[in-house]
Amino acid sequence: MAFSGGEDSSLVAVLASLALGRGRTVLAHIDWGMYEYEKTRKIVRKFAQEHGLALHIIDGAGKQKSAWKYGPSCNSCTKFVKLPLLREFAGKRLIATGSNAYDTWGKTGIKVKDGFYAPLSDLTKEEIRAMLEKLNVKIERIGESKKREGCKLKHLLKMLTNENFHGKAVALSNEILLKVLEREGIEIETASVKIAGPLKRNIAVVVTKPELDEKIKEKLKEKIGEIDAIDEVIFAHEGCEVVVVASKPIFKNPDARKNVIEVIGIPGKYSWIESKNTKLRTFQVVEIKC
Repeated sequence: MAFSGGEDSSLVAVLASLALGRGRTVLAHIDWGMYEYEKTRKIVRKFAQEHGLALHIIDGAGKQKSAWKYGPSCNSCTKFVKLPLLREFAGKRLIATGSNAYDTWGKTGIKVKDGFYAPLSDLTKEEIRAMLEKLNVKIERIGESKKREGCKLKHLLKMLTNENFHGKAVALSNEILLKVLEREGIEIETASVKIAGPLKRNIAVVVTKPELDEKIKEKLKEKIGEIDAIDEVIFAHEGCEVVVVASKPIFKNPDARKNVIEVIGIPGKYSWIESKNTKLRTFQVVEIKC
């Protein structure tokens, strides 16, 4: 079982153990090093222990750099990093995933492909949550929201050319954000720090829903601003102006631009520039004013 600790993979893990037996279900979790939320490690181990399932940790630290080197791309990370790591561990065994109707794979309608099995591929998030409730499976918050597992790298809105600068900024800022909110006892729908700006400058854009009060904003600005890899800290709102440099295929395609806006997740008005950098395969948020 490709296990992240989120809703989808947790449901599949429980269903697999009921169908096959605990002894025939193995949780395979990829640890992404600095891009993994500290809380994830505790949640994954706790779940395995509570459900009596074997857990194997796969070392993925540093391997995401190859996927993000040419611009943000969760699909590339999945295809060229995550799936090969899982296949290397599993060998010829079937690998179950939590892909569902909202995922790219789920929309294809394919249940089994290349040794990967998506039993939830035709289910919606609402149906998945109803099943979890019926089975009395409690899901703890890992990352930016209760509905998603944690991957801090997806909040880096530029090419990852320097892990000690770009990677450090996105890894530390998102950890600090969640820790401050938890310490202050603030329950919030979504919370993340997007790292934008030109390659030589990191702008930390705090995105929360709903917005935080000024006292907490000041505290976050101070704490996140202490990270030496971050040059500026701002807070997103509906009036933000976002400038995106995009590769030619994205720039020329309105639907692709729409998808990129959803990935970026910063509210506001967007301006687009066609990239002249042949190394950029996706996009970069080079400027933002809020």
